[in-house]
Amino acid sequence: MESFSCTIVEGCSAMLLVLPECTERLSEEGHYRRRRKKYGKEEFHKLGGCGILGVGVWLSVTQGNFATLSSSLPSLSAANLLIAVGTIIMVIGCLGCVGAVKESRPLLLSFFILLLLIFFLEILSIMLFFVYQDQIDHYAQRDLKRGLQLFGTEGNVGLTNAWMIVQTDFRCCGVTNHTDWFEVYNASRVPDSCCLEYSDNCGLVNPGTWWTAPCYERVKDWIQQNLVALWIFALCTALTQILGLVFSMTMFCQAVKVETFYA
Repeated sequence: MESFSCTIVEGCSAMLLVLPECTERLSEEGHYRRRRKKYGKEEFHKLGGCGILGVGVWLSVTQGNFATLSSSLPSLSAANLLIAVGTIIMVIGCLGCVGAVKESRPLLLSFFILLLLIFFLEILSIMLFFVYQDQIDHYAQRDLKRGLQLFGTEGNVGLTNAWMIVQTDFRCCGVTNHTDWFEVYNASRVPDSCCLEYSDNCGLVNPGTWWTAPCYERVKDWIQQNLVALWIFALCTALTQILGLVFSMTMFCQAVKVETFYA
């Protein structure tokens, strides 16, 4: 009686004689390999989201008083942004993981659409930023100056601490210059955090002992100095999202083929 065999080579398949058992075995092994790759990819998304969420929670707990410099968006702080972004990434990552494990076409397609939407929104945001950069600069400076009026007032501890930290760390004073504070105090004085050497009520002394550099320009210079790192981070993020789109659509198409084959 003729003997039948099926030889499986890593990376490809060589069948001496095609049997239903061999076909099923090869199909299952390839299927599970693809699923493991997709599952690993979505685990990476989920862990990344958990990491960002964890950093956001840590900042919120340890730096709770360091809120925002903006008067229009008082909830727009680094901690809140990280918590929001981390939560979104983690939810989308979980959606992809469940879709990969369960081989659910609706979940895989939902993951693909959400990730594609986020990707396009990121590109649109970058384009709008460069197109309206001058308007954004003008609005940001105006909003920051408006926020100075809330410095030291009741219920604005976060904004007060934020300005103190920025002026101390960046060795600057005010938004465009130290005279921005004159309108706040209705006098020729600045917060003590503007002083070259900090001491109580040093903001009432000689202007020669104050920082005079504009904080807005100092922060912009710092961002430009770290622009390479920011672009590398952006490119890595974009690459991760593109890979997620490719893997999810590949597995979705494979699931469609399998259902069609066994239909």
